[in-house]
Amino acid sequence: MAESDELPDAPAVAREVFTGEAWPRAQAFAEMLAGPGVVRGLLGPREVPRVWDRHLLNCAVMAEAVPEGSRLVDIGSGAGLPGIVLAIVRSDVRVTLLEPLLRRTRFLEECVEGLKLTNVEVLRGRAEELVGKRVFDVASARAVAPLDRLLTWSMPLLREGGQLLAMKGERAAEELDAAEGQLRAYGIETAELVTVGRGKVDPPATLVRVVAGRSPAPHAQGTRRRRKR
Repeated sequence: MAESDELPDAPAVAREVFTGEAWPRAQAFAEMLAGPGVVRGLLGPREVPRVWDRHLLNCAVMAEAVPEGSRLVDIGSGAGLPGIVLAIVRSDVRVTLLEPLLRRTRFLEECVEGLKLTNVEVLRGRAEELVGKRVFDVASARAVAPLDRLLTWSMPLLREGGQLLAMKGERAAEELDAAEGQLRAYGIETAELVTVGRGKVDPPATLVRVVAGRSPAPHAQGTRRRRKR
């Protein structure tokens, strides 16, 4: 592996984010991503130098928005970002890694076993297949799909008052506006932009947080909307 593609040392802030037992697990997961994760095509080689800042830390700060003791489903978990990272940093959260592709679920299972994460389960399948079978407090997603599609997948899996936390970049506000019709159709309680990771990642991460209402309503009224805080 070329020097430019080597896994760098963890930045100092990582020790502040990953504390106690989370620290050796975060280190081990970084090695898994940079090694088997790249070999098996779950992470691009050019991402290896950015494993800590762009991936592990960026996912870990999402935990700031996750309520204590939540049942969380990570939709389209892929390489375990953010699901495995959230499980590492928040042992109080029960995480379901939902992923339809076999090669990815095998990698996830190996990571969960290797990291000894007792608060994680891996399910192979799609969100639509869990509707009516499982209910969660939180649905997380990162680089999976546009917000309108995430709403279709996540809202039926959330209890009333549960929330979708979708990590988005510069187009977060634009996606939120574009999903206005679906937000009304699902009768959501609130839809807002939330900033997490101030002082830990640069720039801070932007999440779209959507709080589920009672159930999809055909004549739902307009949503209550707050902007970035």
